[in-house]
Amino acid sequence: MKKKLIAILLAGAMIALTACGGGNADSSSTSNTDAPATESQKAESGDAAGEEAAATGELVDGKFAETRHITVEVYDRGNDGGSDPTNNMYTEYIKKGMLEDHNVEVEFVKVPRWTEVEEINNLLAAGTAPDICVTYSYPTVLTYAEMGGVLDLSGYVEDYRADLPNLWDWLGETNMYWDKDPVDGTLWAIEGKLAVNNRVNTFVRKDWLDALGLSEPTTTEEFEAMLNAFEENKDTLLGADADKMIPYSVSYDVGWRAATLIESFIDPDITDREYYINGYDDRKLTQNGTKEAVRLLNKWYNQGLMWDNFALYGSGDTTEDDMLKAGYVGAFTHNWDYPFRNGEDSINANLQRNVGEDAYFIAVDPFDDSKGTHTKYVSSTAGDRKIFFPHTNDEPLACMLYLDWISDPEHIQYLQIGDEGVTHNVLESGAIQTVAATGDAIMNSGMNIDYTITCNGLHLATEELTKLSQAYNYAEIDPDVVSRADVVAQTNAVPAKNVNVGAIDSEANIGDTLSAKRDQVYDNAVIASEADFDSVWDSMIADYLNAGGQAIMDERAAKWQEVFGDADMLP
Repeated sequence: MKKKLIAILLAGAMIALTACGGGNADSSSTSNTDAPATESQKAESGDAAGEEAAATGELVDGKFAETRHITVEVYDRGNDGGSDPTNNMYTEYIKKGMLEDHNVEVEFVKVPRWTEVEEINNLLAAGTAPDICVTYSYPTVLTYAEMGGVLDLSGYVEDYRADLPNLWDWLGETNMYWDKDPVDGTLWAIEGKLAVNNRVNTFVRKDWLDALGLSEPTTTEEFEAMLNAFEENKDTLLGADADKMIPYSVSYDVGWRAATLIESFIDPDITDREYYINGYDDRKLTQNGTKEAVRLLNKWYNQGLMWDNFALYGSGDTTEDDMLKAGYVGAFTHNWDYPFRNGEDSINANLQRNVGEDAYFIAVDPFDDSKGTHTKYVSSTAGDRKIFFPHTNDEPLACMLYLDWISDPEHIQYLQIGDEGVTHNVLESGAIQTVAATGDAIMNSGMNIDYTITCNGLHLATEELTKLSQAYNYAEIDPDVVSRADVVAQTNAVPAKNVNVGAIDSEANIGDTLSAKRDQVYDNAVIASEADFDSVWDSMIADYLNAGGQAIMDERAAKWQEVFGDADMLP
């Protein structure tokens, strides 16, 4: 593998980096198409073959002749009482398996989950990034790829294909090539796969509905009436803690945390063309209809129906979760299974301990769109984390074998459910029921997605077992409550399409800036006085567009026209 010295301008300084020649793997597939050797031939040639394999980087029976060493990123979520993300039951399982199966030593490198983009930027700039990196931010990958800091994976996935059966079987060509440039063929990242394509739900306190004799809200109007009822009856619902009442809670990340409401204001018949051109920001900031959705949030905020200090608490802060667990919040919108996560420390489990057995959140579907449906824009199955190799990775084959190893259905299953009697029980039906774990058996992320980086969501050895076990995969949670949330999340769901028009140059080097401005637009517009709402929204949107948002939309429009012409919809 040739290496060349490249100069990269990072953070205002010139940094010299050594990069592997992008994507042209030297080693060919190890599939043997020759006639089998005799035993005597094997004995005579064994030592020479091993030496040659070590020199060329090829495999012998799936293993390197000499031990290889790779580093792998893992998120550090900072969970109170969690296990060490780099040293626990699951990391040992991976390390042992990779060493036995491929003679590859694995070392995990933790990266803070809530500042992962910033941290990966720093590691890439310093040339110290793990060999296998994971991020939700493709613009981060693209930025460093354009500067020579990321390996082109196109050659590796093809040249090593015969050695990667599990990876190809699980991801398929759709996910493997999701980010492949249609013009020059470069592939800067592999897309992980969503086993469960649910996104966001709205949750309400079931016991509060019952206490006030309210039906579950099925329209936006009914939801607003419910919030008012919570506020008007706070003395009844909270007693001495009435002053702590929060009818509806969102966080500083309004675009995500109010997603189901915002999406209900978008035309359900929106064209693929419009959705793509205005869709750089997955928080729907520049989609038509978003402003009116935020106007409604602004109204609720000024009426005292929302958490007044939501904008002060950034990513990773636990203040809101603490209020949810204490029982002060009536409704909130979040990830589809959020109140069920973390076993005994889940929101619902804490509520039942702190308030009573009848106190828990259920998923509802209140936000109706112009057609009376409840459209939710979800990811495609290829809309998960982006896996990429920095230019400092000099063990691409070993890293590809790692991705293959963790994509083996048996390995995914173990990482998701652990050991029977320790992290799960098997019910009479055969369903896997997760139980609360302790010590190094604790999973810091739901279903250990921080280790199953090619798979997000429950994916057991068979589809039948997966379906049977889905509702039992949250320790301390009633399976019926989980099943309900699953159904709500999938109702009127619209999966994303892959609009592959090649790299959008204006998206590089701008992601962090626009994300920060996006949050500022949302937060300031929600907390503005009702009289100032229009001026605050319009001025801050203009700033967002001038900072690069408009350039992205213009380039997306031009690329769409170039590739799809006047078509409004994709097949």
